[in-house]
Amino acid sequence: MLYNMSRVQDAYKDYLGGEISAAAAIEIFDELDDDYRLYNTYNMLGILANGLGNSQKAIESYEKARTYLENSDRENKTRLLWQLQNNIANTYQYDGDYEMAKENFQELFTNQKLKEDVPDLYEKVLGSYAFSVLKTEKDTEKAEELLQEAFTINAATGDLYDRARLHYYYSEVLAAKGDTLNAIANANESYNIAKETYNNDRALDALRLLTRLDTVHAASYAEQYYQLNDIVQEEERTKRDKFGRIRMETDDIIEENKILTQEKQIWILSSTLMLLFGVTAFIIISLYISNNRLKFKQRQQESNQEIYNLMLAQQGKLQEGKQMAQKRISEELHDGILGEMLGIRLMLSGLNDREDQASMEQRAMFIEKLQAVEEEIRTISHELNNEAYKKFHNFIVSLEDMISGIEKSSGISCTFDYDKKVPWDNLLGDIKINAFRVVQEALKNCVKHAKSENVSISFQLVDDMLKLNISDDGVGFDPNRAKKGIGLKNIISRVKKIKGKVDFDSKPGHGTIIKIQIPASYVEHTVPKTSIAVNA
Repeated sequence: MLYNMSRVQDAYKDYLGGEISAAAAIEIFDELDDDYRLYNTYNMLGILANGLGNSQKAIESYEKARTYLENSDRENKTRLLWQLQNNIANTYQYDGDYEMAKENFQELFTNQKLKEDVPDLYEKVLGSYAFSVLKTEKDTEKAEELLQEAFTINAATGDLYDRARLHYYYSEVLAAKGDTLNAIANANESYNIAKETYNNDRALDALRLLTRLDTVHAASYAEQYYQLNDIVQEEERTKRDKFGRIRMETDDIIEENKILTQEKQIWILSSTLMLLFGVTAFIIISLYISNNRLKFKQRQQESNQEIYNLMLAQQGKLQEGKQMAQKRISEELHDGILGEMLGIRLMLSGLNDREDQASMEQRAMFIEKLQAVEEEIRTISHELNNEAYKKFHNFIVSLEDMISGIEKSSGISCTFDYDKKVPWDNLLGDIKINAFRVVQEALKNCVKHAKSENVSISFQLVDDMLKLNISDDGVGFDPNRAKKGIGLKNIISRVKKIKGKVDFDSKPGHGTIIKIQIPASYVEHTVPKTSIAVNA
């Protein structure tokens, strides 16, 4: 906890407070002979000392950290040693000792294993080494070449936080080459990335550099620098105050905890009894609620079945009315109009006795027209009367209405094919109700889960077995591995109620086919047949 507190304090630049926390952690780790955590803490002390500007103390802390790390048995010891040397080299660079910085960076830069094993650390070393080369050798070409390689690695690792630093270094190189415009562009890029990654230190560095490079807008950059610096300092001051209050309150909390510990045993016993009572009450209430839900669900199913039966009965009355109207029209056409047309024809035939040739030809033409009209009316009469008894009334119409409604509301394309020779309305009520609900649930799954575009429903009779197939072109699923949701469970349950069998043929990416077989059972139901005598 003390070590982690020192890390947080470093993040908010409470360097003195961080050193106190780290020193307290070192005392504990030293008693435990924990070499690895001693390495971590001394490394943290080096970072804190570097923040205070005490580079000598920082180097000493890093060297102690190296000693403890070498004595540890960590598997990633080599990588940690590379990171530690990078910290030492950065300390020299921050202190302005670019020769020592270049020497340490160069040792890491020439390490091929570092480049292969830890490319993100190698990229950081590469950028810092390029800056040290610029400062010591004034070799802008070499520095630019090193930075270009660093940019390439950074693009692969995707380290946006460090990219701001590379743009800052590159801006310095371009400024040294005299390419002021590109130098300003890279400094601006460094500032924008720093803001995006909340890297306030790098943002301040970039603003300082822009103030120096862009003399036209120097005043604006300086104003931004002061504003950001004030915000950062205020935030850091607030965090430091928080840590101070935390330390003051910690002792009070420890004392309170001693008192609370004594009360804890009493509360544990009381809480245990209350918990047992609560669990018992919860189980009883849960069972009561579950029982009520089951009863409600049962009543709801019964109500749904009653509503469906009423719907079928209402549609039956509607269809019966339509049949009666069709029959009435058929009879009116046959007995009324057809008889009248026949009388006219006979009257015209009687007038043919006239010897006037023109009149005879004209009447013959009228007779032919009347015969054509008579034949047409007879045809219509037969068709209306036959269709009145061939059309399916309740079950199929209900299915078609439901399918059409889902098709319009969801946008999927549905096709419905059924055996027109089967007396669907004579099926047992349970078969019709459950078959209707199965199709409805399957279509709902196609819309909600399968994301289908096309659905095909087929209802046929084969060897006294009703075969219902519902296929879609959706995303599909693995029936052997997928957890069946309530929709599939409902389909299985409904098919079992009517002694049927259901099979799900599906696999991911290839749609789904639901194959259902139901024993065909009928009730006694007759449709009255009316024969109409038609004059030949």
